[in-house]
Amino acid sequence: MMEGDLHNCDIPYWTAEAILQYASALEKIDFIYYTGDLPPHNVWNQSREQQLYSLKTINELLAKTFPNKTFYSAVGNHEAAPCNLFPTPNVRSDNISWLYQVLADNWIKLGLPNDTRKSIEHGGFYTTIIRPGLRLISLNMNYCSWENFWLFINSTDPLDQLQWMIQWLQYAEDHEEKVHIIGHIPPKQCLASFSWNFNKIINRYENIIAGQFYAHTHNDEFVINYDEIDQQRPISMAYITPSLTTFSNLNPGYRVYKIDGNYPGSSYWVLDHRTVIMNLTATNLYNQTIFIDEYDVRNAYNMENLFPNDWHNLIEKLKNDIDGSLMGLIYQYYTKSYANGNQCDHNCRRGLLCDFITYRSEDSHACDLIPY
Repeated sequence: MMEGDLHNCDIPYWTAEAILQYASALEKIDFIYYTGDLPPHNVWNQSREQQLYSLKTINELLAKTFPNKTFYSAVGNHEAAPCNLFPTPNVRSDNISWLYQVLADNWIKLGLPNDTRKSIEHGGFYTTIIRPGLRLISLNMNYCSWENFWLFINSTDPLDQLQWMIQWLQYAEDHEEKVHIIGHIPPKQCLASFSWNFNKIINRYENIIAGQFYAHTHNDEFVINYDEIDQQRPISMAYITPSLTTFSNLNPGYRVYKIDGNYPGSSYWVLDHRTVIMNLTATNLYNQTIFIDEYDVRNAYNMENLFPNDWHNLIEKLKNDIDGSLMGLIYQYYTKSYANGNQCDHNCRRGLLCDFITYRSEDSHACDLIPY
């Protein structure tokens, strides 16, 4: 039985089930960040009813596979019908409440407290406490996406989500909490006005933001957030996690983060992370699921820690050896080991490095210091 295909295809249900069952059986998991995009990529052939069916089916699978685990969810761009189109409040001809009500129901069943319902139903975002001293802020990044055409009517933070975020970050700072931010679309793929203002917020609250976790690209990426004034001082890390889907030309995978522990005064920073992939070619060839511990990041990249300065030092090292083996390895992991470094030439590698240090969209000078 085919488990999927390394082309412009998503994985079948049974492959998702096999991967999740593998993770449930082998991993020691405290809680799960779940960053959206449940429906498949046949966007030309979808309806609201089909989107809701996908949500129901996958959420039931998650609840069955990970009993007694809490999922902290974010909404993806594929949940809407049509895809990407999330109407803003000033649009009177359409609304998205049909989706947010179902998301609230499903996410609460997956462990969110009931007090998140109001903000989820309002705009698909919420905040909650994960552990004493650790607050989660889950954002609906569809209200910044350049693919959400409704924003061309009014792109000025139409649901006041950024203002809401600032209020909760200030609350966290006042109450000595650390914060993790999750969302589907990375800020670098937002409209410039949102992206640059978002960056200002991260700069202001750098001392309490312990991690940012995004998805959307399907690749294995990271992005360093730099100080607005001293643009060589790294202040925060955004991890863009590899996808479960194979779309396009990718092995399916998942990521396990090791985070500073649950104790008074914890930093809640990411200490290490490990990526697991299904080798789809071997799985289909031998008709049995074959999983590989692809890499753990500190060992693979010879990093002492995973603080922003450690990632900055890695970038500086790569700048001086763009055509070297380490940059080739990073490209291999970027594709979840579908490709190897020989398939990424000098311009490809420089472009990838540029992506890793470009947090703001339309930032024409972010990559000026990368040699040609």
